[in-house]
Amino acid sequence: MAEEIHVAEHLTKTEKYEALLPQIKALTEGELDLTANLANIVAALKYGLDFFWVGFYLVKEGQLVLGPFQGPVACTRIAFDKGVCGYAYRQGHTVIVPDVDAFPGHIACSSASRSEIVVPVLHNGRVVVVLDVDSTLLNDYDQTDQYYLEELACWIGGRLWSS
Repeated sequence: MAEEIHVAEHLTKTEKYEALLPQIKALTEGELDLTANLANIVAALKYGLDFFWVGFYLVKEGQLVLGPFQGPVACTRIAFDKGVCGYAYRQGHTVIVPDVDAFPGHIACSSASRSEIVVPVLHNGRVVVVLDVDSTLLNDYDQTDQYYLEELACWIGGRLWSS
């Protein structure tokens, strides 16, 4: 297991993801506990990519329930029909929101959040968790984030849920 995450600040966004994702996989190698793995993944994302807020919402009890995260305190429970996370859950695909104030029904867990990307994690064709990333900047997420976070979500859905 890796003990530290190393991502140089001078790298491009693509290079940062390409440096970080293998480290995340190594970090979770051999660990079977889901909570421990999700906690280390969000810590690696937070510090490797300098995200304002990053965390998982797990599908349970008929709603999305806060799981491991890094950043300011967050909403604990989100109904499937509420907010960006609920929308991504219902749609089953990634949602990029350039300006959260323009998203109908956005849940403001932090007034500092300005843009957001939410990536569902699927296992056996069902959404089991969503990865939520917030920024204090408008329009901070793009197709690069979507590509690499979806790659990570696919790996999580296959590797972590199958162990």
